[in-house]
Amino acid sequence: MNLGPLFREGVEVHVAEGHGFAAYFYLLILLVPVAFLALFLPGLDAQLWIAPGAFFTTSAVAAMILITYFTLRVANQEFAPWRFVPLRRRLMEEKLALGEVARGHLAILCLQVLIFTLLAAPLLVWAGAIARVPAARIAAVLLLLFFYGLAYGIWGLVALAAWERKLEIRQVFVRAFFISAMILTAVLYPPLNPAGFLLAYLGDKEMAPLVLWGRPWPPVAAHFLFHLFLLGAGLWLYHRALRREIDS
Repeated sequence: MNLGPLFREGVEVHVAEGHGFAAYFYLLILLVPVAFLALFLPGLDAQLWIAPGAFFTTSAVAAMILITYFTLRVANQEFAPWRFVPLRRRLMEEKLALGEVARGHLAILCLQVLIFTLLAAPLLVWAGAIARVPAARIAAVLLLLFFYGLAYGIWGLVALAAWERKLEIRQVFVRAFFISAMILTAVLYPPLNPAGFLLAYLGDKEMAPLVLWGRPWPPVAAHFLFHLFLLGAGLWLYHRALRREIDS
């Protein structure tokens, strides 16, 4: 399948030229200390050693936060932005179809989320082995990390398409969006929050149902419906921003 020039450009800039390695390095240099501190910091006495399940949970939550944050930044083309051909030139001068541009961006987004998830996977598998977490649950967590990376990372593409020539606005937007989403979901209904959901899921804690319009919604369904809505809304706004670039 030909994913087009935008996908090839993303692979060349981030992988072949190594501009994306900074994001990969930051992910590991932040995730590894969190995992080791979670394992050794509670105390030297064996009786005070952190519970194995909590060790894996801490690592998984840290990986989720870092993957979503750096996926947003990579999708926003914050690493070596000068190396990317402007969208307007792609759409107006090179006459690329809107669908071809979208496919290229979404393909490179999926690839970046996969890379981030694979980078975090060895550490999470190691933490899971120490915590004696079943392999199926570790696999489920890795799939969740990939899903969260897509659901939040698409908003990096929204920023890119909406304010391509205003890098400072894009940078502020993705950071404000990430912080607001994490805080508001935790305050309004913790099971909507990825960290809150992982804590409850890995801790086998019962989650309260979400009550809307007098009807209780199962927390797991509410969580995934919210993130599917977040992903769908991001795709719609991204498409609208590209269309506006063509019409302007």
